[in-house]
Amino acid sequence: MLGKLQALLRFIIGDNHLGGEKDDMGFITSLTNCSNLNFLVFGNNRFSGVLPYTIANLSTQLTHLVLQTNQISGTIPSGIENLANLSYLTMHENFFTGSIPSLLGKLQKLEVLNFRKNRLSGTIPESIGNLTRLYRFYLDGNDLQGSIPWSLGTCQRLEVLSLARNNLHGTIPKQLLYIPPLRVLLVNMNSLSGPLPLDIDGLQNLEILDVSDNKFSGEIPSTLGTCTHLESLYMQVNFFQGNISSSLSSLKGLEELDLSHNNLSGQIPRYLEEFQFLQYLNLSFNDLEADVPEHRIFQNANALSIQGNRKLCGGITKLKLPPCSKLALKKHKKALPLIGIVISGVIVVLSLFLLSYFLARYWLKKSSKKSPIISSLGERFLEATYAELLKATDGFSSANLIGVGSFGFVYKGFLDQIGLTTAIKVLKLQQQRASKSFIGECKALRSIRHRNIVKILSVCSSIDFIGNDFKALVFEYMPNGSLDTWIHPNEEQHNSTCLNFIQRLNVAIDVASALDYLHHDCEAPIVHCELKPSNVLLDEDMVAHVGDFGLARIFSKDVGNCSQAQSSSIGIKGSIGYVAPEYGMGGEVSTYGDVYSYGILLLEMFTGKRPTDDVFKDNLNLHQLARMAFPERVIEIIDQRLLLEGNVNISSNEDYNEMRSRMHECLLSLVRISISCFVEAPKERSEMRDVMLEL
Repeated sequence: MLGKLQALLRFIIGDNHLGGEKDDMGFITSLTNCSNLNFLVFGNNRFSGVLPYTIANLSTQLTHLVLQTNQISGTIPSGIENLANLSYLTMHENFFTGSIPSLLGKLQKLEVLNFRKNRLSGTIPESIGNLTRLYRFYLDGNDLQGSIPWSLGTCQRLEVLSLARNNLHGTIPKQLLYIPPLRVLLVNMNSLSGPLPLDIDGLQNLEILDVSDNKFSGEIPSTLGTCTHLESLYMQVNFFQGNISSSLSSLKGLEELDLSHNNLSGQIPRYLEEFQFLQYLNLSFNDLEADVPEHRIFQNANALSIQGNRKLCGGITKLKLPPCSKLALKKHKKALPLIGIVISGVIVVLSLFLLSYFLARYWLKKSSKKSPIISSLGERFLEATYAELLKATDGFSSANLIGVGSFGFVYKGFLDQIGLTTAIKVLKLQQQRASKSFIGECKALRSIRHRNIVKILSVCSSIDFIGNDFKALVFEYMPNGSLDTWIHPNEEQHNSTCLNFIQRLNVAIDVASALDYLHHDCEAPIVHCELKPSNVLLDEDMVAHVGDFGLARIFSKDVGNCSQAQSSSIGIKGSIGYVAPEYGMGGEVSTYGDVYSYGILLLEMFTGKRPTDDVFKDNLNLHQLARMAFPERVIEIIDQRLLLEGNVNISSNEDYNEMRSRMHECLLSLVRISISCFVEAPKERSEMRDVMLEL
């Protein structure tokens, strides 16, 4: 019967309980008659048996083939390379065996390829290097042998590469270490050996590196210190030796560091005490010696592991280490060169000279109010002082004012203690609900981490110099401001701040990714409740970051119903034009409210019209305008700046008319997606995960 639907574009039956019977994938053969099919999604079901060879006869228009998390066995069928327009192929978490077909290299439009958690064997084909559009590639959890092919270095768009939990040999090829966008590199639990290449400094944007459970040897390369974006570094269970490199002192953004089960020697570096974001440190089972530092991460015995280093001493009481003997200290002093002794004497003199300053500072801290953030959140952010923020903003100068919100002013300021330009949100505590907004925003942001969510760097809850309460939040600074100023530039900005179609689409995807993470991937789902263009910020690379979590709600962990949420903030207010209609009628908070706001945001981005524009009156609003125009008159409501030739990306083999035609097709899809987001009945709206897939 399915074969009779020759106009079928998408067949999506994922996330059900289909299958479970022998030869239950016969529907694939019937779909070969659907010559326009571009989406085939049947992942997260119970289909079993061998994938029919007829899958190679599906429409050549197919762009998405999603069949992960089933019980499919056998080999990857030959002929799959005929699906020349595939951009998204996910077959992970099945029982596929055999080797990866080398002819997959013909699928040159592939952007995502996921074979993780199967039973594949053989080598990784060199032809994978032909997939130059690939930006996510997962092969972890198989039984692949051989070496990592150098040809992967030609995949210059790769952002995520996971080859973990295989049986790969050799080392990491140098060609792989010169892919600028690469953010995640996972090669753990293999049999890789030799020194870690010095060329690791080619990965300037690396955020996660896992080379653990291999046979790497030699010293930790000093060039690793140039990867200053690193947040997680795992090098445990190898044969690394020598001192822990001083070059790692530049990795100040590290949150997790594991160097355990190696042959490292020398002292624990003092610079680790300066890592403000470090939440987990494992140095166990090495040959480290001398005293253990006692500040920051070293104060938290639950976040620190140093056992198996028999020569360590001192540290906090909870570590239960022997005290450092005077003999050991004398021995250590004798090892100091003369210049070191002189410097030590100078430090003692300076310490005495500055003693009064520190005593005064201690008295001021003791007399000031303690931050409620520490006790209420259960986690400790870096605490900035009022004086530090005053200095950073030049006395909260109006020249540094970059934004004004319902509950606070936002200033640009350089914070000396972290060496960064930041955005400092100072709460207007005279506002009745500002303090609750402060607590709510901290609760929402304390444990989330996503590239499309603004990162909180510091908090301040104290008093100013005349005794008034003072609360502020410090965020990473976004040099390109808010999305609102790019969609609705003033007269001075009009010619210089117009986003083209691709830029707007990228922003739409970034925001959808952030919401998908908040709704589905956090330990407790979070509803933002205040999504609008002024709360979407753009960094120097025009990557979008969702900010302002002052109204956010966090769902209880034990609550399955999305309508019940913790009161982590204040009563839902939201902004006119963006807030879901059920909220205005006393409806309960849910992720569907964010979906509604996203639909409005998406329309605003591509129409250039605010939902509160004067044109919307007499019961006409933005989403009704979209419904009336869709599909025949969509081009009439689109921001006409998008259709100007200067704002259309034209490649050498495509003329303007062809590109404009393709853009029109995309705009139809975008308007359709937005309409699916603001359906009146909340539970009939799309999920953000589905929106992500379609975008």
